[in-house]
Amino acid sequence: MSTETTYTPPKVWTWNKENGGQFASTNRPIAGATHEKELPVGKHPLQLYSLGTPNGVKVTIMLEELLARGHSGAEYDAWLIKIGDGDQFGSGFVEINPNSKIPAMLDRSGPEPFRIFESGAILLHLAEKFGEFLPKQGAARAETLSWLFWQMGSAPYLGGGFGHFYAYAPTKIEYAIDRFAMETKRQLDVLNRRLAESEYIAGPDYTIADIAIFPWYGVLAKGWQYDAGEFLDVASYTHVVRWADKLLERPAVQRGRMVNRVRGELSSQLRERHDASDFELKTQDKLEA
Repeated sequence: MSTETTYTPPKVWTWNKENGGQFASTNRPIAGATHEKELPVGKHPLQLYSLGTPNGVKVTIMLEELLARGHSGAEYDAWLIKIGDGDQFGSGFVEINPNSKIPAMLDRSGPEPFRIFESGAILLHLAEKFGEFLPKQGAARAETLSWLFWQMGSAPYLGGGFGHFYAYAPTKIEYAIDRFAMETKRQLDVLNRRLAESEYIAGPDYTIADIAIFPWYGVLAKGWQYDAGEFLDVASYTHVVRWADKLLERPAVQRGRMVNRVRGELSSQLRERHDASDFELKTQDKLEA
């Protein structure tokens, strides 16, 4: 680890644009649009504006699972939002998500379109809209929602905490990495203990809890997130690995992981999705052939 120096916070914090880091150009302490840019609108009832990050993948997996169960009303257009280029600060995107984070969705299935932002809110909206992947009442519903909101509250420690300081920060800070590695491993242990007694996160059935948690912790357990598998000894969380492998066998999960993806093998990337046939016709390797 690099040598750390003592830092005394100023009386009033000010924004230092030269603070470095991979995402320094897109991080800022103010909200609102930086430029005018309308969002495209496709032909389907649901319009998704996203990127193939864990939060984006939650929604594309959900949509593909709904389509696999025969819900034609879940047809969607998935438009690529390039956060490295600042697309999330365009006026059209800010209008549907004032927080300027992906994913965001427009539901145009009724007489008046309306927005949904925050990935957990989108999953809950879709589950209730189509009556899938969420028990309707009682203990099973409470358990599913508890784990859904566990993920929403826990993932910032993994992504903005451990992931940032381990993989993206311009300086390796031992205290920060140790603090968030400890919390990430604690969260993996929470899941591992749960999955030792349950086939899926919320019980015997596959739910939005699995769909929400998998893109963060399932992928981490496979060693694919932040190249941190060995560092976190993820293979020791055997029940999480078992669960992740089971989900990876699902065709809808495989398709959902491709949508709005801009990294990895070209054959795994479907940068925009506007029809089911796009998975055969428009993966990035075929576009560039």
